[in-house]
Amino acid sequence: MNYNKKSVESVDVKGKRVLCRCDFNVPTKEGKITSDKRIVAALPTIRYLVDHGAKVILCSHMGKVKVDWDPNLSLKVVADRLSELLGKEVIMAKDVVGEDAKAKAAALKDGEVMLLENVRYMKGETKNDPELSKELASMADIFVNDAFGTAHRAHASTAGVADYLPAVCGYLVEKEVSIMGKALADPTRPFVAILGGAKVSDKLNVINNLLEKVDTLIIGGGMAFTFLAAKGYSVGKSLLDTEKIDYCKDMMAKAEAKGVKLLLPVDTVVADSFPNPIDGPIEVKTVASDAIPEDMEGLDIGEKTRALFAEAVKSAKTVVWNGPMGVFENPTLAKGTIAMAQALADSDAVTIVGGGDSAAACEQLGFADKITHISTGGGASLEFLEGLELPGIACLEDK
Repeated sequence: MNYNKKSVESVDVKGKRVLCRCDFNVPTKEGKITSDKRIVAALPTIRYLVDHGAKVILCSHMGKVKVDWDPNLSLKVVADRLSELLGKEVIMAKDVVGEDAKAKAAALKDGEVMLLENVRYMKGETKNDPELSKELASMADIFVNDAFGTAHRAHASTAGVADYLPAVCGYLVEKEVSIMGKALADPTRPFVAILGGAKVSDKLNVINNLLEKVDTLIIGGGMAFTFLAAKGYSVGKSLLDTEKIDYCKDMMAKAEAKGVKLLLPVDTVVADSFPNPIDGPIEVKTVASDAIPEDMEGLDIGEKTRALFAEAVKSAKTVVWNGPMGVFENPTLAKGTIAMAQALADSDAVTIVGGGDSAAACEQLGFADKITHISTGGGASLEFLEGLELPGIACLEDK
């Protein structure tokens, strides 16, 4: 896939209506935004458009819309926060492509900003309905995609609209694509990838693709137990994908054939269950990986494994990390994930964290500013690592 895409700076936006797809899918509680990180991330592109005299029409989805109108998923809270951050009023449309949105878009003056209502209020959005794409495009002269978090989905507002307008990327998408694209296409070596998370099946193609590119592949989290079982170890009640044992054997053979170091846990923290600490303390034992008792399950990487994995990160020049090392939501079982975040923060390498739980871990621990790049998209960064074409980027004009 060609990641060399035209950016917002390569088109003249002055006096033009610019439809900009952002990722304003922010978490809210009782009608208040609990983290405005995604709104802040979109500011450089929005400010560029405003400063260069564009008439700015922003759009985004929020949450999973189950009914025609869910007041809890209205983007009004985003418009209010954005107005504060930009220091100017963001005009809020009452609909997506209805009379109100079209009238407000037509009345925009240069440098003004408006926000359409949640695009998922339109049933055609997730179906990539060409009629909706046309309606959205009819309000603008140029399309800018700055929503990396939804770039792996071919929806009307992320990809469909590019069939009807000149389409370029915003700063956020440009940064994601250039940093992650370079890491995969031309990494400074040694190149180490760390994969975690629950299921092997979620990361089958990622493992296969990364084995073509990395010098060392580290596997932790729930997915490691299928690999350990493939090596003949008993894993007790741990997460196990029995249908994927042969696949894991194939991947270990592929790593060996390619001279890639494949590191698996050498010890694991086990317990018979893992209620969150509110239920009182839980018993945690560390055992050798070949002897997890039958009534126990592995829930985090042990101390020796943490040291082994951190050592591999230390000598790396490029590190990509996707997925936690254990049941990270439970503080007692978060040590492995914390150790990985710490190892990346201490490293001199180019460090890339691919969204989701691993990104949350780095942010919660205060390591975010020590990581080269934290991806804004969990699913999108995963598909990027798989080597898949991302429809929200493929549709943009090549440089």
